[in-house]
Amino acid sequence: LFVNRFNGRKIIGTVGQLQFEVIQYRLLNEYGAQCRWESVGLYKACWIESDDVAALENFKKRKVQYMALDREGRDVYLADSAYVLTMAQQDFPAIRFHFTSEF
Repeated sequence: LFVNRFNGRKIIGTVGQLQFEVIQYRLLNEYGAQCRWESVGLYKACWIESDDVAALENFKKRKVQYMALDREGRDVYLADSAYVLTMAQQDFPAIRFHFTSEF
């Protein structure tokens, strides 16, 4: 679960469509709660960090609409395409991008 820092919107991230269907099924059958999904068109979630505090703050400021927090309060960059992610990695060399939460 991610919370978008720009608008507070909650985003559930999964590896594939089947996981959404499992969540929907369990909500209905275990809790009696119906839900609906709205695609947000994201490519990849990347946990970010840097030893350079100023560079990290600059990145988060420049990418504010694509920044989120995970359930542990860690910064996550929500890249909307492979190209955008590659450009972010090139433009911000002081930022480390992790593609799993276990880093």
